[in-house]
Amino acid sequence: MKNQALQIEEAALNAWPAIHQFIYDGWILRFSMGYTKRANSVNPLYASTLDLETKIMGCEKAYAQQGLPPIFRITPLAANELDSVLERRGYRKIDLTHVMVLNLTQRSFLEPQEIGLRELPLEQWIGVYSTVSESVVGKQPGHVEILRGILQPHLLAALEKSGQWLACGLGVLERDLFGLFDIITHSSVRRQGFGTRLMEGMLGWAEFQGATVSYLQVMDTNAPARWLYQRLGFEDVYSYWYRVPGDE
Repeated sequence: MKNQALQIEEAALNAWPAIHQFIYDGWILRFSMGYTKRANSVNPLYASTLDLETKIMGCEKAYAQQGLPPIFRITPLAANELDSVLERRGYRKIDLTHVMVLNLTQRSFLEPQEIGLRELPLEQWIGVYSTVSESVVGKQPGHVEILRGILQPHLLAALEKSGQWLACGLGVLERDLFGLFDIITHSSVRRQGFGTRLMEGMLGWAEFQGATVSYLQVMDTNAPARWLYQRLGFEDVYSYWYRVPGDE
């Protein structure tokens, strides 16, 4: 399971690139103007040699220099004792998240044009994302820079009906792995099948591009999304969470 987790973690970090990052004794420290914990956290991916307490303090210093809180992302690849050491240091556990996987070789999907999926240029998609999410989050500098930094083939997809944007999402392809991010349906049309239609179109695109496995990350508290993904055939393969400083 750790080999699969490492493959997905590396692909996911590439698919959601931090604006700045560096490797510190097997840990990847990511900085992106505070936009999303995923792009502003310590990711222990590889074997380490330094004392844990020393490394944690080094990370705390690095994030303080950037005016950011130290956030640690705990996956199955992290040393077993790291989570307990952080807890002893007063770090809170938040945002339990499941990584789900779908084997694309076990079924076929319609091509995007058959579903009416639209592939948009970045600037237009950012506006659509803000409209569908009913927020200005898509126009935050950190979000825009992350999207501009994606180097792999990717799909900025959206569904539209009668001039209304219904749903949108980002898909990133690396080798045969297709990651799904920023999947959202407008609140006024939820539970009407548009999220399913969006994802089926995106998975059809990925299948046509040669992907054999799709992965995504969904918070444990997001029951509607988990239900949708399970209906499409996604299954849990591992989980992760964050450790954040103890003060609320």
